[in-house]
Amino acid sequence: MPELPAVSRRLLLGGALATGVAAAGAGAAHAAPAAAAGGAVPVRTPPRRPGQRSMIDVPFDARETVRVGLIGLGNRGSGMAEGWAAVPGCRVTAVCDIRANRAASVANRLVALGKPRPVEYGGSEDAYAQMLQRDDIDLVYIATPWEFHHRQGKATLEAGKHAIVELPVATELDELWDLVDTSERTRRHLMLSENCSYGRNELAMLKMAHDGLFGDVTNGHGGYLHDLRDLLFSDTYYTDAWRRLWHTRSTASFYPMHGLAPIAAAMDINRGDRMTVLRATATEPKGLADYRERFIDRSHPSWKETYINGDLVTCLIDTAKGRVIRAEHDVSSPRPYSRINSLAGSRGIFEDYAGTSATGGRIYVEPDHSGHSWRDFDSYRKEFDHWLWKKIGDDAANNGGHGGMDYVLQWRTVQLMRAGLVPDIDVYDSASWCAPVPLSVKSLAAGGRPVEIPDFTRGSWVNHRMGLDSRESAMPPVA
Repeated sequence: MPELPAVSRRLLLGGALATGVAAAGAGAAHAAPAAAAGGAVPVRTPPRRPGQRSMIDVPFDARETVRVGLIGLGNRGSGMAEGWAAVPGCRVTAVCDIRANRAASVANRLVALGKPRPVEYGGSEDAYAQMLQRDDIDLVYIATPWEFHHRQGKATLEAGKHAIVELPVATELDELWDLVDTSERTRRHLMLSENCSYGRNELAMLKMAHDGLFGDVTNGHGGYLHDLRDLLFSDTYYTDAWRRLWHTRSTASFYPMHGLAPIAAAMDINRGDRMTVLRATATEPKGLADYRERFIDRSHPSWKETYINGDLVTCLIDTAKGRVIRAEHDVSSPRPYSRINSLAGSRGIFEDYAGTSATGGRIYVEPDHSGHSWRDFDSYRKEFDHWLWKKIGDDAANNGGHGGMDYVLQWRTVQLMRAGLVPDIDVYDSASWCAPVPLSVKSLAAGGRPVEIPDFTRGSWVNHRMGLDSRESAMPPVA
């Protein structure tokens, strides 16, 4: 393996040196991206309001049991219910869906697994607000359609509870800022439920980057390339066709976070670097209309729709340290699934969804490799396997979907709360990773012109600090 740098970046974490350097340079660093953006469409960063304080490095209050309420029990929400109930020290105390029968169904399943029956809410649009009035909920998991995430996430924080929200946490810039401000005001955490950040390959890639294996990281690619055409036209999978209808409303990168978030973590976005400028391109919207023409009966309501979102929407993102991220979104084209998940630097490159090994990854790093030939990722993943996968990988395989990363996300969230630790993913990460949704709209509307990316940390991004590259810790014992 290559020799590590003499001074590891990690040595600066959490110490007086990092804090002192940041304090001395915060003003200049905060101003630099605007100057570097040259010609970009400006985006306003509102000042922090009186009484608000940063939520960076704020730990959870430790508790013996994490009591979870669930809002939204469609395919995703109902599928995650059993995982929450399986985590040691976690109890699902309430479940809610506008369709009351879904709440009953999830409650019945949990009882069948030997878990206490959660209280059911449903039957009206404000049923979730009634649930939030309970005093036996610490964390609310939100898995409703995208248009409800901001409203329900904010209501959760204002009810004095922490929130973990499916992607994206909000779809508009003012909504993202509102969630940041509400979190700071209520002193409650809001986290993006970004399961792919806990993927085994993604976390191994993160460790490799932070250990210097790629040298100086210069660029990364991530995306969400998933042929959803059959599900988008299903009459049952996405309730009321909510996800297909988004393709009639806007031209945007709706869902880049699965690929963007792991790359951002490996680059220490909001932890020593930040995203500064985004420019977007979009192909013509051909895929959904073509699929409908070939496979959907003319009596189907989708024939009244016009699809305007490009099949492939690509965002090129610059960072303050001169790195480049390519984030892609395509759910309308025939293709095998990929999140791309590639990271490159001065000493090598890793590419996921490209290799022939069991891991699906391939790698080329100097001085280990030469001859311009890819190598399997297997031995590297074993060497750099994240402690979470070493600790609970078997449990994850038995209790969670998406290869186990769902359960790793759930287990880690509960562990952080029970042990009183700082969240791996905070509201600033959540807002930053979701910002390409509205920013891609702005860039595309301006003919692909670059658009400034706001600094949701309001200058604190210069501080190095822990995130998904956490130190190993134990789940507190269950009494």
